[in-house]
Amino acid sequence: MHSLSRRHFLAASAALLASGGVSHAQSTANIPGFDQTQTDYDPIQTWKPYTDRKVRVGIVGHGFCQFGLQFSLQSHPNVELVAVSDLIPERLADMAKKAPCEKTYPSLEEMVKDDSIEAIYCATDAPSHAKHAILCLEHGKHVATAVPAFMGDMEDAHRLLECVEKHSGLVYAMFETSCFHDDLYAMEKLYHANVFGKLVYSEGEYCHPKILGSPSLGSYNDWRANMAPMWYPTHATAYYVGVTHQSFLDVSCQGTAPFEEIYRKPNKIGNIFNSEVGLFRTAEGGISRMMVCNSQGEYLEAGRIRGEYGGYSRQFTGDPTANKRYNQVLAEGLKIKKYALPPGVQPGSHGGSHGYLGHDFIDSILRNRKPCVDIYDALNMTVPGYYAHLSAMKDGETLKIPQFSRKA
Repeated sequence: MHSLSRRHFLAASAALLASGGVSHAQSTANIPGFDQTQTDYDPIQTWKPYTDRKVRVGIVGHGFCQFGLQFSLQSHPNVELVAVSDLIPERLADMAKKAPCEKTYPSLEEMVKDDSIEAIYCATDAPSHAKHAILCLEHGKHVATAVPAFMGDMEDAHRLLECVEKHSGLVYAMFETSCFHDDLYAMEKLYHANVFGKLVYSEGEYCHPKILGSPSLGSYNDWRANMAPMWYPTHATAYYVGVTHQSFLDVSCQGTAPFEEIYRKPNKIGNIFNSEVGLFRTAEGGISRMMVCNSQGEYLEAGRIRGEYGGYSRQFTGDPTANKRYNQVLAEGLKIKKYALPPGVQPGSHGGSHGYLGHDFIDSILRNRKPCVDIYDALNMTVPGYYAHLSAMKDGETLKIPQFSRKA
C-alpha cells in the first residue's frame, strides 16, 4: 500500500525534512497536484438520486498521500463505508479516525474475506494494483484502483484483463484524474459528437518538478524510486485515450538522464532516466506526443488536441465546419461542462477530479454501466508507457504496442 516500513518511514521523513521537503505530517495540499482544486461545472445539471440504495464499501490505503480518503467515497450518499485498511497500525488508526469508520482490517487480504463488503477502492502501492484488483474481483467485489493499472510487469496486465473479463458482472475502474479535468471532459464529449473529426495530433504532459538529488515521495518498498518515468504515464496518455477511447499502435521514445554523473545512478530496475518523451502512432493514424518529466518547471497534468476541423487547448477552436458542428451539438443539448456532484461529495484535488471519480465508480455499480475508465481504457493508458520505456532503453527504437479492445 502507499505505506512505508517503520524504519523506511522514519528515514524518509528525516531526509525530507532535512531537504526542506514534505513530511507525512503535513497536509497533502503541499504535494503538487493536491492543490489543484479549481473546477467548473454546470449548476443546472443538478444531481438527482438514482436510488436510495447504499453500496457497502471498503477502502484500502492511507499512505504518504493519504489517498484512500481523497475521493469522498466515505461521504457519498449512496455509500455505506464498512471498513478501512492499511498495513501500518498508526496509519490505520488515523484513517479510521478521519473516515470516520469503526471497522478496520490490517490488510486487504483480510478485508476481502468480509462478505458484507460489495466494493473496494485500492489506494495501494502501484506495483500491486493489478494483483489487488484481481484479489478483489476473485472475492466477488467491485473494485477501483489508483493509477496506473499495473506497473513493470506485462504479465500483470494480461492477468488483470483475463480476470476482469471473467468477472464481467463486476465493475473494474481506474481512477485517472485527467479524465475529469474540465478540458478533457469537454474534449471527450465534443470528440464523440464528431466536432473535431479525427485527431491529427495530440499531446499529454505529466510534469512533476523534483529537486535534483532530493528523495522521492515516500512509498511502500520505495517503489517510486525504483521505476521508470513512463511506467506512470496515465495523467498524460489520458489526453488521447480518455478523449477517444482508442489506442496507441507503436512508439518511439527518448529518455534524459541527469547531466551530472553523480546523479546518474541506475535504480533497482536499471533505469537512469528522470524524464521520457514518447512519439506514438494512434489507431486513427494520427500522432501523439506524451511526456513524463521530473525536472524543474511548473507542475503539469495537461494536454491538447488538434483535429481535422477543430482543436482544444484550454478552449475550443475550429474552422467553419467545426464551429457549425460545435454550435449545433450545444443547441441540441450536449453538455460539455461537468455535472454537479451529490451533497457531501467535494471535487477535490488534481483539477477537481477526485469526487467525480469516486461518484462515477459508485454510480456505475448502481446503474450496471461502464465506468469512466474501464479495463480497456486503463490498459490502453498504461501499457504504452511500458513500451515507451523499452523504446527509450533501445535508443528510440520503434516498438509495436499490444492492443486491448472491447469485445463486440
